[in-house]
Amino acid sequence: MTATPQALEHLAIAAAAADAKGAVDAVALDVSEPLPLTDIFLIVSGRNERNVSAIAGEIEDKLIEAGTKPLRREGKAEGRWVLMDFGDLIVHVFHEEDRLYYGLERLWKDCPVLPLPEAMGRTEALD
Repeated sequence: MTATPQALEHLAIAAAAADAKGAVDAVALDVSEPLPLTDIFLIVSGRNERNVSAIAGEIEDKLIEAGTKPLRREGKAEGRWVLMDFGDLIVHVFHEEDRLYYGLERLWKDCPVLPLPEAMGRTEALD
């Protein structure tokens, strides 16, 4: 089983939104095989709590504009780890420190990595 075309479309929207707000270290994992309830995890980092909240807000806004509402959202007030469930796409927006601590990529290391736009995942300092 692989991610659906709709899930890949949602991923593209979410990745572009995250990039627009300065997300770094983006990774998309196809989790459709081990998790029958979703297709893709998008994991991104923000540099601080304000950045994490801005990234999460932009992703949510852009997916809502595209007609996809979140089924569940957690952690936005704290700005350390925001989890947003859009059904076929689950987005994890981490503060850099929390991402290292929880290590989701290690937990899901057997899942295929999906390509992201070239600008995503950059790690250089933002202006």
